[in-house]
Formats: sequence, structure tokens, C-alpha cells
Amino acid sequence: MKGTNLGEFQEIVLLSILILDEQAYGLKIQKEISERLKRTLSRGALHTALSRLEEKGFLESHVGGATAERGGRRKRFYTLTSSGKSALKQAKELREEMWSLAPKFSI
Repeated sequence: MKGTNLGEFQEIVLLSILILDEQAYGLKIQKEISERLKRTLSRGALHTALSRLEEKGFLESHVGGATAERGGRRKRFYTLTSSGKSALKQAKELREEMWSLAPKFSI
């Protein structure tokens, strides 16, 4: 099904949002991914992924209240939809199935 499969980076973005829970907003997501992958991640790459995931219906976002620490700017928070959770579950099951079929590979 075109448009409903997850790429590796999209999967990582969704997992990061699950990890961050109610604190899943742009900068926090960027830091979470950068720390776990041990590489830098541009805001543009992240926002492109977030937009595409939202277009696919895997994410919802809402804007929080303005904060003094951000000079009155508001944060956009992200949460997974049921479709997003389902897509992650399918990706996990597919990876586990494929790993189970490669018994001669030793990690």
C-alpha cells in the first residue's frame, strides 16, 4: 500500500514520540533522536518527516501555550494516532519475523 509503509527514519521518529510522551515537541524529538543515533539531525529533516507522518495520518499535533522561556513562542506537540501505533506494530512484527528467518546470523 503506497503511502502507508514506514521508512527507517519515520519509524525512529514515531518511536521517539512514544518515548517522550507528553513532552514530544520538535526540539525534544530532535535531541532524543540525535542522542540515540549518535549523529546530528537537522530541524529540516525532522520537520519534513513529521509533516509526512501527519499527512499519512500517523501523527496528530497541537500547539501548546506560550512560554516565557521561549520568548512567548508556542511549542507544537505530537502524539501518535491509532494508525501510527498500528504502523509501528506492523513494522516491529515484520522485522521480528525476518530476523527469525535468519537463524545463521549471530549478533
